[in-house]
Amino acid sequence: MSRLVVVSNRVADPQDAAPGGLAIALEEALQRQGGLWFGWGGQVTEQPDAPVSIQQWGAVTVATTQLQPCDHDSYYSGFCNKVLWPVFHNRLDLAEFDPAFYEGYQRVNRQFAQQLLPLLQDDDVIWVHDYHLMHLAAELRALGCRQRIGFFLHIPFPPLVALSAVPQHQALMQALLAFDLVGLQSRQDLAHFESYVLAQADGRSSHRHHYRAHGQQTRCEVFPIGIDAQAFAALTDTPPAQQVQAMVAQEHGQRRLVVGIDRLDYSKGLPERIHAFRDLLERHPEHRRSATLVQIGSPTREHLQAYADIRHQFESLCGAINGDFGELDWMPVRYIHQVLTRAQLAGLCRSAAVGLVTPLRDGMNLVAKEFIAAQDPADPGVLVLSRFAGAAEQLQEALLVNPYDAHSTADSIDQALQMPLAERIDRYQKLLARIQAEDVHWWCQRFLHVLDQCQPALPRKTRISVPAHRLVAAADNDMPMTRPTRDGSFPYLRVVAGSGPTQQPSAAAMRIGR
Repeated sequence: MSRLVVVSNRVADPQDAAPGGLAIALEEALQRQGGLWFGWGGQVTEQPDAPVSIQQWGAVTVATTQLQPCDHDSYYSGFCNKVLWPVFHNRLDLAEFDPAFYEGYQRVNRQFAQQLLPLLQDDDVIWVHDYHLMHLAAELRALGCRQRIGFFLHIPFPPLVALSAVPQHQALMQALLAFDLVGLQSRQDLAHFESYVLAQADGRSSHRHHYRAHGQQTRCEVFPIGIDAQAFAALTDTPPAQQVQAMVAQEHGQRRLVVGIDRLDYSKGLPERIHAFRDLLERHPEHRRSATLVQIGSPTREHLQAYADIRHQFESLCGAINGDFGELDWMPVRYIHQVLTRAQLAGLCRSAAVGLVTPLRDGMNLVAKEFIAAQDPADPGVLVLSRFAGAAEQLQEALLVNPYDAHSTADSIDQALQMPLAERIDRYQKLLARIQAEDVHWWCQRFLHVLDQCQPALPRKTRISVPAHRLVAAADNDMPMTRPTRDGSFPYLRVVAGSGPTQQPSAAAMRIGR
């Protein structure tokens, strides 16, 4: 069996007590096949050509690299967060097209390739994750890599007109076509990909989603990512989740909770959500004092101005609606700008009558699936879901809304709050069956099965010799840790190269959340 090599911008934190379904699936695949996990360790160093840090965790080798400050600024803060993220979420107005950003993006992808190559074995299967590393296959091929290389994009693939706004869009897409398999979240993403290849790259398609352009051929298919529904449902019975449910019952009494759980990101439609909830209270006054919106807006990328702006706008709207409608013993919106544990989130979802998941654009949105998994089968809540989330293609029994239309979104919230029990149970059972059948394990196995059928895109070449990097001691104990995010990036993993026998952590220790 071939060894699996996972490459991502960040690698897992083995000390994370709240691993997510994505980590569980990847860790299981790595442990089963024997594998290597490679990515940035979270360190920024002035040292040029800093060596790779390597540690063995069970059957998994974890290798982390470091970035220089200029590369971190241009690659991560620049091209990833100021170009690719806004463009791929249809926010061209927030993009900053600085040529230096793309140069840094190329340098870091080349650094990853040069440092990964000596660690590869001839029969490895390489799985690259997300928009940070769209150039990696092309860089590896240039070095003579002949292994199968797959790529999965966790965020939406943009329409042709948006992608074409990126000055380097042709080079970016040509690099993407160097992967043997490209995985996308939704059928709409695949349609956008195909539209670009056929129209902009003068390419052509053949049977079974094979595409040829720029003298290269790749296979592109839809692999909607799932969650570990059973594991998330089990969290509702843990003490932290039970404490949340007890607190909600005590503080809110007979009031109905409408719950939103998001990073404070401009793609999540948070201001539009407050406008819709205000519209609900104005036109459906029976929900005043009886419905409360609990909105988790966890911090993210706070060093970027666009995120500071969305926080200021959102918090102003929360204050305004509470000032206009609130009473001494009731506030329409409870806003929490903190990171909650997965168990606490599971308890909050279990307590909610409505899950409000209304992003303006999202690759999938796993919160929608987690909300379903956490429900009480005998008295389930109702999911109100944006039709612009990738999850909408699978979760058709949710109440699908246009988040830009506050009036219709408010009507859907009203419908959810008044939905009869029999209808709620029927919708819930159909949604649950789907997220259980198409879970994160199904997603992982299906992608790797299709990748196994692919042939490397280029013929064999003589491998260029790249010096192997020695083992180095990892970071000091005071190195900052990063909690899991939901934007496709992976949290920091602190690795320590010891001189004695390696202590193997439990399976759970390797798992991360998305």
